[in-house]
This record gives sequence, C-alpha cells and structure tokens, in this order.
Amino acid sequence: MSEDFIYREIITKAVCGKGRKFSQAEHKISPSQNPSSILGCWIINHKYSAEKKDENVEVEGSYDINVWFSYNNNTKTDVATETVTYSDLIPLKMRDELVLSDELDVIARPIQQPNTLEATISETGTTVDVQVEREFVVEVIGETKLAVAVNPEGIIEEFPEEEYEEDLTDEEFEDLDPNFLHGELEE
Repeated sequence: MSEDFIYREIITKAVCGKGRKFSQAEHKISPSQNPSSILGCWIINHKYSAEKKDENVEVEGSYDINVWFSYNNNTKTDVATETVTYSDLIPLKMRDELVLSDELDVIARPIQQPNTLEATISETGTTVDVQVEREFVVEVIGETKLAVAVNPEGIIEEFPEEEYEEDLTDEEFEDLDPNFLHGELEE
C-alpha cells in the first residue's frame, strides 16, 4: 500500500463555539398578605430562548416562582405566584473563527434548572426574598471545512475477522438472572 495520500476538503456542520455560565439571582415576591412564615418555595414553567450576540450567547427566559406562606399569626396559608424574567450573557470560551457562513444554530441546555436556594421574609415583613440559581451550557453550530486524507488505492487492507468468545466463570454463571429475558413480573 502506498503512503501517498491525497486530501479532500469536506464542508460540514460542526460545533464552532461553546460556553457555560452559572448564575444566581434574587427576586422579591409580594404576597397578598404579610407572611408570618415561609412553608415552601418552588419554581415551575421555565421557558427560554438563545441567540448569538457578538462573542457571546444571550439566553433570555422566564419562570414562575410559587411561595407557600402562612399569615395571620400562622393561622392561614396562601400561595403567592409571580412570573420573573432573566437575561444571561454567556461568553463563548471555545470559538472557531473559520466558520464559512453567517447562518449559525445556537443550542442552549440548562445544566441546572432554576432552583430555589433560600426564601426568607424581608426586614419590612411585606415581601419574600427568593434566592435562585441556574446554569446553562451553550453551543454554536456552523458550517466549517475539514481536510481528510484519502487513500488513492481505494480500499484499506481488510482486517482479519476473529471470533471473540468470552467464557463465563462458574461464579459469573451463578449470578445470571434466569428471568432477565422473560421479564416475568411478580404480582
């Protein structure tokens, strides 16, 4: 076989930028009554979108904060719900400048969905301060060019086929579950 390879250029889509950011935020929630104590706080309905802005990716989103609280000297309870918005600018740590087109796809994935760290009654006693954390990883995908070595003779020499058998030891054989393939369910 000759060692004289020729090279071909292949145009393909590839990840040409990556970034990651951890964020914390504080939100003030205004319940209908002055809270006596916080009984729980959770975040739901997280929605977001992302787009490339210069050397960064901007992730904009919203979520609902629900605060379950007691009031009237802990004799009654209620839930306060507020929708909050955020905007995170995530710098691209890895960037490939050899992108062929301005048409880029941006993918954003939350590693840490918005999550309540702490919910406390403010000093004034009229609002609830909610500490929230979230984390995103982003990827920018664009067209790029790869150089690939091609064998001018066409086919690479064939690899010999070998049979690969593994013998089970007596101990491994005894550990096999006979119902594994049958999927029998006990009632």
